[in-house]
Amino acid sequence: MADYARPEVLVSTEWVAQHTDDPTIRLVEVDVDTSAYDQGHIKGAIGWNWTTQLCDQVRRDILTKEQFEKLMSESGIANDTTVVLYGDNNNWFATYAFWQMVYWGHPDDKLKIMNGGRQKWIAEGRELVKEVPTYPQTHYRAAFPDDNVRATKEHIFKAIVEKNVPLVDVRSPQEFTGEILAPPGLQETAQRGGHIPGAINIPWGMAMREDNTFKSADELKALYEGRGVTPGSEVIAYCRIGERSSHTWFVLKYLLGYPKVRNYDGSWTEWGNLVGAPIEKP
Repeated sequence: MADYARPEVLVSTEWVAQHTDDPTIRLVEVDVDTSAYDQGHIKGAIGWNWTTQLCDQVRRDILTKEQFEKLMSESGIANDTTVVLYGDNNNWFATYAFWQMVYWGHPDDKLKIMNGGRQKWIAEGRELVKEVPTYPQTHYRAAFPDDNVRATKEHIFKAIVEKNVPLVDVRSPQEFTGEILAPPGLQETAQRGGHIPGAINIPWGMAMREDNTFKSADELKALYEGRGVTPGSEVIAYCRIGERSSHTWFVLKYLLGYPKVRNYDGSWTEWGNLVGAPIEKP
């Protein structure tokens, strides 16, 4: 991991196993399958349900400042707590939680992803427990949001017109072409299929090895720069609801060190339903 731009943001399963009792660290599991945590999790880990705890329950939006502060406080996370995130599906929602924590100002030198996620932990035969830990409540205070890591539809319209910001569509090729609207079994969808005009299709999974860990820095550099996505300009990643694109956001920003990467969390469920928004199909 030493060749990554920010190697300290990744920790191994072995490192986590050695730090499950460390009071300065908070382990957090965030899964696509929201029932997985209850079936067994790493000792000391708390679980966040992305459908109820990482998004506003009335508006289609991420957490407000007050909601984020409440979640952190109730999770026993202080402003200087080191948080190690992991989950299923190659850490989709772990990186989504990482992205939202950066947005609300948690120091990124206090944030880490367990490389390989839940799948690697289980594949290695490591212990899972069902005991749900409790931690003393804190008084977390969020910072002013970092708008440099988030894209809105206004950024997308501007990028389409000016053609100077690469748009990386991290969905499957079938979603990119409009053949399907969402991966099998996932509910959030749009009325139209296709992709944002000018977008480059680099599926998120191309950044991963078979053991669910991230590819090397050289492999990742070849993958993205080989498709014209270079660190010389701002980059915007999108998917369907923003979780897979947060994974690519993490790769570009922290593993490759791209200076300005945005995650368009509205993604295709917004763009594919947006009146007047142009789309492309093959």
